[in-house]
Amino acid sequence: MTAQPSHAIDIHTDPRDRDWRARVAHAFSRAAPHYRERARAQQAMAERLLERLPERAGAVLDLGCGPGDLAAELAKRFAADATIHGLDLAPGMLTEARRRHGETIGWLCADAADLPLPDGGLDLVVSNLAIQWCSDLDAVLAEVRRVLRPGGRALINTLAPGTLSEVGQAWQRPAALLGFHDAARHRRAAHAAGFRGVEVTERIERFHYPDLAAVMTSIKGVGAQVARDGARLSRADVARAARRFEALRNEDGLPVSYHLLTLDLER
Repeated sequence: MTAQPSHAIDIHTDPRDRDWRARVAHAFSRAAPHYRERARAQQAMAERLLERLPERAGAVLDLGCGPGDLAAELAKRFAADATIHGLDLAPGMLTEARRRHGETIGWLCADAADLPLPDGGLDLVVSNLAIQWCSDLDAVLAEVRRVLRPGGRALINTLAPGTLSEVGQAWQRPAALLGFHDAARHRRAAHAAGFRGVEVTERIERFHYPDLAAVMTSIKGVGAQVARDGARLSRADVARAARRFEALRNEDGLPVSYHLLTLDLER
């Protein structure tokens, strides 16, 4: 085990904290330069959205675009005259997106619960593993509906309870994980927002890593860590977590499970 003591894996601090958004933005900005090579799980789950894309869309938003790879793929999929926006809360992610993909995509730094876009202007909103970081699910889905035209669609990947259960078990700190909403909660929020078509599918996506250091890199390396000030791990803490995780090892390595929800919503 080569991992060194570091900030505790407080993937959750209370979203009601005044500085929650700032913490999330900082964590993802810091991860931006290395996100692409460490986001294997995120990239695999994005494929679930790409499978559902409509044939045509003239105005598209990638909500929580990160370093812009999905937005760039959307630009390839649709007509050359399509308008593609990529929006993220983390300025560092948008710096990386511009560096990688240039300015043909409209990059926006904003909160998902307060979109800087006019009513009814979009044909499609796509979002991969972003809205679980938002403290107000109802506000986010209401904003997504607002910016879609009648008949427009939202394709959203988010996470449900049970996600990263092996990580919580290894560290024996399940309270440190985000308080994910279940499928029923997402359906209620979508109906409350006014979507006329609401489909929520569930599946478990499981990935494997050679050791605890690789597991933690896969999580912290993509920004999914918002540590409390002063929360530190000792070498003994790391060693105990490694032993607990080893008990879960199978022939493919150390498992990390994501309980994936895919929302397919029609305005």
